[in-house]
Amino acid sequence: MEKIKVQVCTGTTCFVMGGSNLQELNSIIPEKYGDKVEVAASNCLGLCSIQWEYSKAPYVKVDEDVVSEATVEKVLEAIDKKLEN
Repeated sequence: MEKIKVQVCTGTTCFVMGGSNLQELNSIIPEKYGDKVEVAASNCLGLCSIQWEYSKAPYVKVDEDVVSEATVEKVLEAIDKKLEN
């Protein structure tokens, strides 16, 4: 199985809208999923400019799936769904 890639947007809008709380994924993901999941920060995923809805930030991508209004719980749920398939 290929690693699941999690990209956390750290752009200004996402960071201000709650993305700073997602930093704890850096410790949770390796502990919970081991080497099945890779987490990385992205300077900007560019999703705010596509949707023009800043209220949907922060954004996280789990592989190619976008998690809007991301929380730690929502991201972990998205990862769990990927691992079930």
